[in-house]
Amino acid sequence: MSRTIALTLGYNGGGFSGFARQPGQRTVQGDVESALKTLFRREVETVGAGRTDTGVHALGQVMSFRLDDEELTARSFERLRLSLNALTDDGITIHKVEAKPDDFSARFSAVHREYRFRFVFDEVEPLFLRPYVWWISTKQPPDIQAMKQAGAFLVGEHDFKSFCVTASALDKNTVRELYTVNLFGAEHLGEECVVMQIIGNAFLHSMIRVIAGTMADIALRKKPPEWMAQVLAARDRRAAGP
Repeated sequence: MSRTIALTLGYNGGGFSGFARQPGQRTVQGDVESALKTLFRREVETVGAGRTDTGVHALGQVMSFRLDDEELTARSFERLRLSLNALTDDGITIHKVEAKPDDFSARFSAVHREYRFRFVFDEVEPLFLRPYVWWISTKQPPDIQAMKQAGAFLVGEHDFKSFCVTASALDKNTVRELYTVNLFGAEHLGEECVVMQIIGNAFLHSMIRVIAGTMADIALRKKPPEWMAQVLAARDRRAAGP
């Protein structure tokens, strides 16, 4: 008999070539699977709730996999968590290990996914937040109200072909549903930033980054909020921001 196990983990994506395993590349999934192989002396294939790109961080990524009952007999979930934290890269932290129903899949059982993208609009480069934000050097304060208006056009089920890598959209379904797009100011470690919070059912390759690039042009008043709706309707990556 075997059981489905789920990990909840966080990682600093700066040192990884994204989440998903790639031959010859250092990835989060590859590092976790290597640790599992060391512990159980066999290949353990995992499934992730979502793929993050190079340099993207996570606080609540979920991975699932199967283990035989015999493999769990001599190792509690807490001991497994401690062992995985010892064997994985310092940029990865396993927060929780738990059993799930047999039909659970980190990918297909996820009810939503959430991203938070942070901007800093300032002449002065941020000191503490620099690795975790997009710093846009400008004297002009961002128009957060315009960003909010633009974000409202993205809520709902739409074809987001304009907001993904062109090659990844070939012969693929690019319809996704966004439940929430929030824009708000925040302060972290004494430094101010603008947070873009997006919650949806799933995301396309580089979708958040392209939305952020489009949103930046609106924040700096290069484009009106209504431009976001025009970009969405175009279904063409060339219509969007950088």
